[in-house]
Amino acid sequence: MNTTNAVWSLVLLAAISANLPFLNNRWMGLLPRRTLAAKGLHIRLLELIAAYFIVGGVGLYVEQSISQIYPQGWEFYAVTGFLFVTLAFPGFVYRYLMRH
Repeated sequence: MNTTNAVWSLVLLAAISANLPFLNNRWMGLLPRRTLAAKGLHIRLLELIAAYFIVGGVGLYVEQSISQIYPQGWEFYAVTGFLFVTLAFPGFVYRYLMRH
């Protein structure tokens, strides 16, 4: 896989992972819930944070497979965190702001 495909695959994975907590009622999109009640916003935000770290781990793996891992400062993590939250906006709008 060349660098361009790896980067676009990672962006696509981030967009899907950011919206996944808002688009279904399963835990992390995989495990079925035992109760019939819908997940609350706090659970969805915890899943969003977990998805951020999972996608970040995949990103580190891709970076290491392409070249050497470059050390990052706090600014990098702040920007990628806000980018991940921005990618989650369509799922949030669908879940909480649109009438069903």
